[in-house]
Amino acid sequence: MATDVLTMSSKGQVVIPSDIRRELQLDSGDRFAVYAHDGMIILTKIDVPSREELSRALDEAQEWARGNGLGEGSVDDAVAAVRARRGGRK
Repeated sequence: MATDVLTMSSKGQVVIPSDIRRELQLDSGDRFAVYAHDGMIILTKIDVPSREELSRALDEAQEWARGNGLGEGSVDDAVAAVRARRGGRK
């Protein structure tokens, strides 16, 4: 496991050392989710899906919804049912 010490710039930028980039196969343009927890900063690489992948996932979700009897009004019906159970509270 590679370790190093970083210095943050006045703009809040840090550079991930090349040995860590190589070890984790990070490339320019990669995106990260940033978390703060118990005094630690955690970077997690995220893979942003392409338009084609998103479109394919949406098609699959819509097919699943249709196959399970869900339509455009189903969300409104579900929200109304929950509000009714809560006595009309939002």
